[in-house]
Amino acid sequence: MTSTGGEGTAAGDSSLPDGPPPASGREVAPGRPSPGPLPGGASGPTADSPAEQVGYRGPTACSAAGITYRQLDYWARTGLVEPSIRPAYGSGTQRLYSFQDIVVLKIVKRLLDTGVSLQNIRAAVRHLRSRGRTDLARMTLMSDGATVYECSSPDEVVDLLQGGQGVFGIAVGVVWKDVEGALSQLHGERVDTGETLVRDHPEDELARRRNRAG
Repeated sequence: MTSTGGEGTAAGDSSLPDGPPPASGREVAPGRPSPGPLPGGASGPTADSPAEQVGYRGPTACSAAGITYRQLDYWARTGLVEPSIRPAYGSGTQRLYSFQDIVVLKIVKRLLDTGVSLQNIRAAVRHLRSRGRTDLARMTLMSDGATVYECSSPDEVVDLLQGGQGVFGIAVGVVWKDVEGALSQLHGERVDTGETLVRDHPEDELARRRNRAG
């Protein structure tokens, strides 16, 4: 288990500080450099997948993550959650978010809603981006409002709850599936060609016109 805040170890560090770790796991410590975009996962399309390179524009990302465009724009401009496929370079350009970016957006929204500090949320974002798909599928983020812990097993969740360190939890695998379900009803865009991918809405004339115009 890993957590944010306090004097915990950075996620993934092989060395641990002297003394027992908090509860039964690890803290996602602030200040860890980000290794890059969230790795590809389970069944969602990934930006670097050779089979289907798909990105999502801002309004689609907002709809799937359950956030406002104002939040999306602010988080991108402040570096909290930036689009890993394409940033906005100026007037006339649109950000393009990966599937994994949207999973992170949805988790950030939940953490903010529960009162977790921005510093700890930034650390949690870096931690999520550093983990592989197997880790994400079994990961649960727990928090007492001050610190965010990563639990990778039901026993770790129970230990935190018994120790009074877990007030709420976010099952990352469930968020992943929620985003996947939402995006299955929304339009994506091929990264290589810019083609609009119509999701279960063949009657959408606008998307068809975009494809013909391209």
